Amino acid sequence: MSRPSSTGPSANKPCSKQPPPQPQHAPSPAAPPAAATISAAGPGSSAVPAAAAVISGPSGGGGAGPVSPQHHELTSLFECPVCFDYVLPPILQCQAGHLVCNQCRQKLSCCPTCRGALTPSIRNLAMEKVASAVLFPCKYATTGCSLTLHHTEKPEHEDICEYRPYSCPCPGASCKWQGSLEAVMSHLMHAHKSITTLQGEDIVFLATDINLPGAVDWVMMQSCFGHHFMLVLEKQEKYEGHQQFFAIVLLIGTRKQAENFAYRLELNGNRRRLTWEATPRSIHDGVAAAIMNSDCLVFDTAIAHLFADNGNLGINVTISTCCP
Repeated sequence: MSRPSSTGPSANKPCSKQPPPQPQHAPSPAAPPAAATISAAGPGSSAVPAAAAVISGPSGGGGAGPVSPQHHELTSLFECPVCFDYVLPPILQCQAGHLVCNQCRQKLSCCPTCRGALTPSIRNLAMEKVASAVLFPCKYATTGCSLTLHHTEKPEHEDICEYRPYSCPCPGASCKWQGSLEAVMSHLMHAHKSITTLQGEDIVFLATDINLPGAVDWVMMQSCFGHHFMLVLEKQEKYEGHQQFFAIVLLIGTRKQAENFAYRLELNGNRRRLTWEATPRSIHDGVAAAIMNSDCLVFDTAIAHLFADNGNLGINVTISTCCP
């Protein structure tokens, strides 16, 4: 991941197939915050935008704790012989009584244990009753989750479990990387080297060429208080024919860690000011959910043009800690 220059702006090429941005100039006021110029990445691009930079200034019900050998022996009876996940209601068996989970069953033509026929479908009501009386471990128990849950609570918990693998936080669906939280920054530094990182709790995020057509992303990193934050500006049509901008800050960390911080985004210029303050989201939650719920700074192209300067939009970003 590139480091901002302390001597002046660098001229990196944009990763998307768009005309290169016009040269940017360092802000003129005395002792301004750090500033980064972020050029746009086109829709579907596998890389995040290139940038030039200037430095001038576990939820869910159930229980937790050690599982007894007897409980482990009981839950092992529900293990699918194909994927080793648990066979949960509705529980179907082959004609010989062997179990396989519903996901694997759809891909099989015969029983993986006895090679017998899987049809007709036979419900095992006795095992379903047992399953309703057993608490099952989270599928991410091997990476640290200690919760055990009723089978009806298990899918919902696993969708938001803090111990599930982290996906690449860069906008778009082109990067399929997954890994631990500790490996996220290493991945960004090696796979997305064009992302600019600025130091300090008060910086300027300068997005260039905001008039580019279609869906566009601008991304940069901010490092302060011993943590890394990802700043994202997206332009998209949430509603047909109505282009909007969505700006948000994500913490490279857990939801619990995110609760210790607050951020402020501010558009300022021409005697106008637009401000948004909120708690940063964890990268576990991602950008899409925030945009869907409008839980971020939202403004349309008309508002953007009120604050833009020659097609470039500066957003003041301030990170602060919350008092316990």
